[in-house]
Order: sequence, then structure tokens, then C-alpha cells
Amino acid sequence: MDRYVTGAVIRKLREKKNMTQEELASKLFVSSKAVSKWETGQGFPDISLIEPLAKALDISVIELLSGEDIRNNNRASNMLKSRFYVCPVCGNAVRTAGETVVSCCGITLPALEAEDCDPDHKIKLEKIEDEYYCSVDHPMTKDHYISFLAAVSDRSVQFVKLYPEGEAETRFRISGDKYIYACCNRHGLFRLRL
Repeated sequence: MDRYVTGAVIRKLREKKNMTQEELASKLFVSSKAVSKWETGQGFPDISLIEPLAKALDISVIELLSGEDIRNNNRASNMLKSRFYVCPVCGNAVRTAGETVVSCCGITLPALEAEDCDPDHKIKLEKIEDEYYCSVDHPMTKDHYISFLAAVSDRSVQFVKLYPEGEAETRFRISGDKYIYACCNRHGLFRLRL
């Protein structure tokens, strides 16, 4: 595991909390010499200390292990800053209101980056009264399919999970939407600007 907790990460997080090596050591019931060894790369914390170390540094275990301190800065909950994550193992789809760490099937998932629609992933919209009929002309086989469709405005997200061998279509209530998203299990996230 080459991304195991590094001394630079421990030192950075400890200093960010204005904590001395001695203070961190006393919280973990280890010597300050042990903390010094971790921070200088002469040793690693025992696996049994990872959870208490994360708690003492006010960070999640996943963030500690990855070396990333991720904070959701979307305090206003602007839904246009939503992020989408899809597990490549089980297909679980997750939407968050901003930056976060998402883990599924033992994997830390990266946020999907949306691309503009291409000819193979063209999102079609038809306005019917107060709804959009949304569809994607795309194979829906067990191996290649659209896994979800979403309509996003600044204050709401409408999210519809789709399944293989079904139809790549849904209806969204019109509510000031700015983007429609379609996620292909092979090619990623596509976006249509409204």
C-alpha cells in the first residue's frame, strides 16, 4: 500500500490543529518519539492506531489513508455544485451536494467529470406540459447501459436510477433546471446544458 499514512500528512494535519507532537502522542497513548518517527518517515503508525489517529486529527480514516483533506465548501447547498460517483464493482450511484469522500466495495470513488454530449450519448428532451420527457438512444444491455439520468437546478436534483435491459428514459418535472446528466457505465458522465 504505497499511499499508507505518510509522515508529511500527519505533520500537516497536526500543525493545522496547532497541536504539538506530545499532545498528539498523549491522545493516542504513545510516546512523542513514536509520533516523531512517523513524521520523519522512520516508522508508521500501527494499524490499530489509524482510527484513533484520524479522530485526533479531525479527519476521516479514508481521508487520512488517501492523504487528502476534503472539506465540502458548498455551505449554501447550491445543487449546481452536486457531484456524482459510481462504483465500478457494483454500479452503486451516489450524489452529493459537494466535495466529499465516497467509498464503495472497498474503493474510494473519484467524482465523475461531465463531458458535453457526443453523438453516441445524445440526451433528447421533449417538453410535455410541465415535464421534460428525457431519453438517450443508447444500448441498454447488461454490459453497456445508461446507469442514471439527473436534472439539476440551483436548488434541486431529480435523480433516476436506470437498469440494464430497461429503457434509457424518464420524465422530469420542469423546475428551473440548468443541466441534464446521463451516465454511461462504460464512457462516463455526459451533460446537456439547458
